[in-house]
Amino acid sequence: MIAVVYSGSNYADWRLANKGRTVASFKTSAINPYFNEEKHILQILNKNINLIHHAEEIKRIYFFGAGASTDDLKQVIHNAFSTFFKFGKVSVDHDIQAAAIACCKNSPGIVSICGSGSNAAWYDGKKVKPNNYGLGYVLADEGSGNWLGRQLISSYMSETLPENLRKKFAHRYNVDRAILLEKVYRQKQPALFLSSFNDFYIENREDNYLQNVIKKGFSKLINTYLLPLYKQHPGATVNFAGSVAATFQDHLIEVANDSKLTIGTIIKEPINNLLMYYCNKN
Repeated sequence: MIAVVYSGSNYADWRLANKGRTVASFKTSAINPYFNEEKHILQILNKNINLIHHAEEIKRIYFFGAGASTDDLKQVIHNAFSTFFKFGKVSVDHDIQAAAIACCKNSPGIVSICGSGSNAAWYDGKKVKPNNYGLGYVLADEGSGNWLGRQLISSYMSETLPENLRKKFAHRYNVDRAILLEKVYRQKQPALFLSSFNDFYIENREDNYLQNVIKKGFSKLINTYLLPLYKQHPGATVNFAGSVAATFQDHLIEVANDSKLTIGTIIKEPINNLLMYYCNKN
């Protein structure tokens, strides 16, 4: 039996499979070594009945997640998983590698994550190539759910959000300036709070102002990360994984076309493609 795990900022998506047949599909709390120590990760694993029931049967675990970007951070997850899955071999890698496999399988291409956060890389058909991207929700994440949330909150508090949207926002969330600042600057994991405002964009997706914000975010993502990669690999297709890319793919395709980029695949969640890939390998 194998376990394939893809963890974003909001939750971890799990698939357990035996001889190509899916045994269980479920979600747990997000697993990110930036925020979770080994002890906390073990607590997450020990709370799930599917994992408790199948722990000794699982022989291979493929984990991909935001934050698993250095050897030390990967080791945090590896140690916790190895403790829990006593008879399993654990593999830990970054979420951009998962997106690359899910979108491209064994073919080369440019890969971008655009969900709660954003990132991009060149994939040679086996591994993504290291770069200086993926600086997180404070320094980067252009075009992501976190970035969109920042634009919405800042425009609401600075009173530059159009009046019709200000009224909808106030009615929808019933929060004042002090509460918003508290959640952004003093509570844990503010990126999760910021990306929660994606629903407002979805509910008002016909609004021209919000459409322009979304397209501005995609333009920043493309100009900052994807065009430099494209210059290094001219003619390559650009592939996307993530909820924001998938939900607003009409705007994404429009902005990509303006930049003369060819989009290959856009998927919302990598997990099912990852499962198929590793079922075929085992």
